[in-house]
Amino acid sequence: MLQELVAFGVVPDMVVGSSAGAINGAYFAGAPNADGVARLDAIWRDLDRREVFPVTWRSIAGFVMRRLPVVDPSGLRTLLERHLPYKELENAAVPVHVVATDLLHGSTVTLSSGNAVESVLASAAIPAAFPPVRIAERHLVDGAIASNTPVGVAVELGAERIIVLPTGYACDLKEPPRGAVACALQAITLLTAHQLVTQIEQFRDRVEIVTVPPLCPLSVSPYDFSHGGELIDRAAGQTKKWLGNGGLEKHHIPGALRPHVD
Repeated sequence: MLQELVAFGVVPDMVVGSSAGAINGAYFAGAPNADGVARLDAIWRDLDRREVFPVTWRSIAGFVMRRLPVVDPSGLRTLLERHLPYKELENAAVPVHVVATDLLHGSTVTLSSGNAVESVLASAAIPAAFPPVRIAERHLVDGAIASNTPVGVAVELGAERIIVLPTGYACDLKEPPRGAVACALQAITLLTAHQLVTQIEQFRDRVEIVTVPPLCPLSVSPYDFSHGGELIDRAAGQTKKWLGNGGLEKHHIPGALRPHVD
């Protein structure tokens, strides 16, 4: 989606992201151009799931015996440290706002300054899979819990026109994903889609909201990274066609975000 939007001439005034969107959004805010998107494309195409979700017998034993998170966050931390082109959020090329959830109070927390890696780790800290991230006095977890696609946050920050890039969800799976992390990711993508529809309906009379249609049907679990290149190419083709048909002037909610059966 980013590839085709940038090629079409879209230039963001700011970037707001949550959960996986915080990872992509933070990177894009540091290099908001075709070369930056190409590098992000290459990262995803080469990414092995075990780099982000290194589940070992030791981590499983820790989860069972001591109620520790299933996944060691060091893999994701290393990935972010290696690739994010800036250290502090306020040093991004365009303003970036990363959204997380306060684990103790359930409130939405917007991070606009401070350590970029810690902020993104907090926004992507899937409960039970990753440990909470402590920033200042708050214990933060995945932004999906409070506001996965944070349209409301963008409105509060003064946005007048919002272009939403949703992941959609795997609507064409034949059976539930195997494993605790895989099921958690599937649940979060469902939550994301439902929240997004609600937020668009809540704010579309106040600001202009354009939603890029996500892939549908989609039969790849969000825990399966092996189809990354295929999905990127498919989304690029679909987005290019959508833009060519006047997509940026359309304000309806894509049907792929609502509950449906293919």
